[in-house]
Amino acid sequence: MARQSEIVGIILGGGRGRRLHPLTRDRAKPAVPLAGKYRLIDIPISNCIHSGINQIYILTQFLSASLNRHVYDTYKFDVFSRGFVELLPAEQTLTRSDWYQGTADAVRQKLPEIQNTAARDALILAGDHLYRMNYSDYVAFHKQNLADITLAAIPVREEEASRFGILKTDASHRIVAYSEKPEDDRVLSEMRTDAESDKPYLASMGIFLFQMEVLEEILNTVQGADFGQDIIPAGIRKYRVYAYPFDGYWEDIGTIRTFYEANIGLTRPEPAFDFYKRNHPIFTRSRFLPPSRVSECTIRQSVLAEGSRLRGADISDSIIGLRGVVREGSVLRGVVMMGADFYEMDEDFVRNIEYGVPHLGIGKDCHIERAIIDKNARIGDGVVITSHEGCGDVTRETFVVRDGIVVIPKNTTIPSGCRIRPQ
Repeated sequence: MARQSEIVGIILGGGRGRRLHPLTRDRAKPAVPLAGKYRLIDIPISNCIHSGINQIYILTQFLSASLNRHVYDTYKFDVFSRGFVELLPAEQTLTRSDWYQGTADAVRQKLPEIQNTAARDALILAGDHLYRMNYSDYVAFHKQNLADITLAAIPVREEEASRFGILKTDASHRIVAYSEKPEDDRVLSEMRTDAESDKPYLASMGIFLFQMEVLEEILNTVQGADFGQDIIPAGIRKYRVYAYPFDGYWEDIGTIRTFYEANIGLTRPEPAFDFYKRNHPIFTRSRFLPPSRVSECTIRQSVLAEGSRLRGADISDSIIGLRGVVREGSVLRGVVMMGADFYEMDEDFVRNIEYGVPHLGIGKDCHIERAIIDKNARIGDGVVITSHEGCGDVTRETFVVRDGIVVIPKNTTIPSGCRIRPQ
């Protein structure tokens, strides 16, 4: 394992998260709930901790209150450790008054704080990826090759290549060419690897390991704002830049579709990403909730987070989040339900009935399929939400359709009897 003093982890908190809207309407991308009980930020932080990296900065900018609370309530190291997880928000200074302009600019602005750790290397990570990696092996590869910069890389299919930074290496894994999100056929042909496989391109995973001196030098001499577009191409021309091959599961949770599919994939008997790893658990906040209570339900291939209450429901291929409530007669098919931040009290039930407001959770006799229901949503009795697969995007006050998936935003109320169907 890497020694604590050698490496500092830097997790990028992400931009506005437009492609994940409305899940990012009220929160930063890394704070988006995952798998019923986690947050996306738990993935890179857990990977760091398991790899012996416990000096971790998180660079935040947009809608960071929820992320701040989660990190503060979850990650605390004892007083005898030099470890920390610290948030570095964008801020005005005597010399700068603008926000982070991109991934590289964010690190550039916070470089003095990062260098105060006296770490030799800086590991730069994204806060919205789903994967499990032992960074110690990555660091060992970096040092064995005497690399100035090392990128983690994964094979991808031809149809996926235009979404990523594509690189080409020599026999020693040194990067000899790089193209950010190439679409030109000629460029794609040149970047294709020699390997005959269904994944002939090597894509950057957005995980970068820099020697600290090299990071400082390149950020001070290359004025671009983004690592993929500016810093990495410039670095390849001047420094020893290598690609660390990774062949495990990795998903960039950048769109509603990838978010939905990654979550639903967790309900499979043998999921591609498995939270049930004894030697590499994913850490998250301890909430001290009671076990889930299930009464007279039919449940197939689903995940239930603690504190949920299900009665007389038929649920399959779905995730029920923390404190999730599903009532009698309701049918859920392929639903990602994020649950709630609180339980309703007896007086809340009386008030809801008096004013005709649906109770927290999913009411009676609902039929919901292929949907994401964000936290604290109130779905009335008899609501029908059907698949919009193959339909165009839709934006309404109480729901959004993206990639054929219906999203009910956080704190939204859907009145009883409502029908959300393709037009």
